[in-house]
Amino acid sequence: MNNITVLFSDVNTMWVLISAALVFFMQAGFAMVETGFTRSKNAGNIIMKNLMDFSIGTPLFWIVGFGIMFGSQSAIFGGLHFFGMGEYALPAGVDLFTFFIFQTVFCATAATIVSGAMAERTKFSSYCIYSGIISAVIYPISGHWIWGGGWLAQLGFHDFAGSTAVHMVGGVMALVGAAVLGPRIGKYDKNGKAHAIPGHSIPLGALGVFILWFCWFGFNGGSTVSMTDGMAQLAGKIFFNTNLAAAVATVTTMCITWAVYKKPDVSMTLNGSLAGLVAITAGCDLVNPWAAAVIGIFAGTAVVVGIEFVEKVLKIDDPVGAVGVHCVNGALGTILTGVFASNESLEAMGFSRLHFVGVEVLGVVSVAAYVAVCGLIVFTVLKNTVGLRVSREEEISGLDLPEHGLVSAYADFEPSVHDYLAEDYTSHKLPADAVSMDDSVQVVVRSKPSNIIASDVKMTKIEIVIKQERLEMLKNAMMDIGITGMTVTHVLGCGAQKGKPEYYRGAILEVNLLPKVQVEIVVCEVPVKKVIETAKKVLYTGHIGDGKIFVYDVENVVKIRTGEEGRAALDDVE
Repeated sequence: MNNITVLFSDVNTMWVLISAALVFFMQAGFAMVETGFTRSKNAGNIIMKNLMDFSIGTPLFWIVGFGIMFGSQSAIFGGLHFFGMGEYALPAGVDLFTFFIFQTVFCATAATIVSGAMAERTKFSSYCIYSGIISAVIYPISGHWIWGGGWLAQLGFHDFAGSTAVHMVGGVMALVGAAVLGPRIGKYDKNGKAHAIPGHSIPLGALGVFILWFCWFGFNGGSTVSMTDGMAQLAGKIFFNTNLAAAVATVTTMCITWAVYKKPDVSMTLNGSLAGLVAITAGCDLVNPWAAAVIGIFAGTAVVVGIEFVEKVLKIDDPVGAVGVHCVNGALGTILTGVFASNESLEAMGFSRLHFVGVEVLGVVSVAAYVAVCGLIVFTVLKNTVGLRVSREEEISGLDLPEHGLVSAYADFEPSVHDYLAEDYTSHKLPADAVSMDDSVQVVVRSKPSNIIASDVKMTKIEIVIKQERLEMLKNAMMDIGITGMTVTHVLGCGAQKGKPEYYRGAILEVNLLPKVQVEIVVCEVPVKKVIETAKKVLYTGHIGDGKIFVYDVENVVKIRTGEEGRAALDDVE
């Protein structure tokens, strides 16, 4: 009999440890989502914040947080049991260290949610201070109310894996933090209109979503903290409900954005997947599959409404949509647990449905109010002491360099470009010496003043900006007419075009930087007109994006190795 008990304990322990590892790996998912949905100049900063959330939170939760959360001093505050020392009510068959690490990774999840909402303009030092405070005090206190035998638990509040305890706590902190911090430069114009600031890598964001979806099976399923006495069957139901809600929410968000924006929005749809996961987390053990699907529909709708409301009505800049995903759907999913809990579950709890819904609403409102007040105090104090926001110059240059000394998170892989700032943008007219050759490929002739002594040979520089896929065709055509030297640069560019508006997570995308290739040629003997006509012939398709040709007068060319000038210096150029 003793051997059976030991076996059951080992099975439970192994399941909780595997689940803890999965929940830890959610840090990688959040890091990829937040990095992909923000600009490349801040990628290193985002990675550091996600790394330090866990690294700072782990020892502080060990020193003080765990005791506050699971102590038994009162229904409001667990107690100051430092370093986990004390007596705790542990799940059957699970030892203290196993339960401790499982709760630690949940604490880190709540902390890291805030990073995305405050991205691209927060001081790293201030963020580290916030991370320590939420892990040591804010999260453990509300966690005690829900999971540590506190007053909400005593009322029958049900949040199985943390829609409120983890996600709404992080989401409310994100909302308050972003509001106190203020929007990024260029997010809103003088009239308060929101401008889209696209993230630099949708594939990275998608990778993060898939990682989170995968790890959520440990997040929700592992919250059984057991695989014995029938809990394995419950875990199967939880897996099924979790996956179903996420999939239905994804489809719902895709359909809504397709209808509203005329195209299915990739970023918003990825957020829809996360919204479904967040919403089902509270009641994945109590609801039947049909209810999980309905919760997914609610979540997929709420994330679109929530993100647009936060951005366009509240004028709060949330770069990754963390508030809409975690705050809105954390609260919604918890309340819908009361609405859709199965009749069998209600009978087991001894509640009427109305009573259960009331308890869930009370829990959501109480925790939200508590976290909002705490967040307002923390971020206001940080703002007025060490400072919460970086300088304008640092924000424009990106946080990687001033905060971490990192020139680029993508060294040797990415061209360096200046970001478009909506509030500083003014439309520019072509100069008086500009000449348009036709409507498909524009040719601009410009003269540049120079102090270099003019060559006695007429030289002309031709710049051709084209799509990457047309480069080989252009290169071959230039070689056919005698051009043997050219410089090719990968650049990002945009142009003002009339037509249907494009959207990025609900905001109109007014300027979209697209990858282009810039070809530079300096000619002396080959006629300029011949180069232009040849380029137009091979590049013309009649569609937007055929490219542009710029023509400049060149006063002189100097070959550094030999000192030759003028025509003689062009031997390895033309």
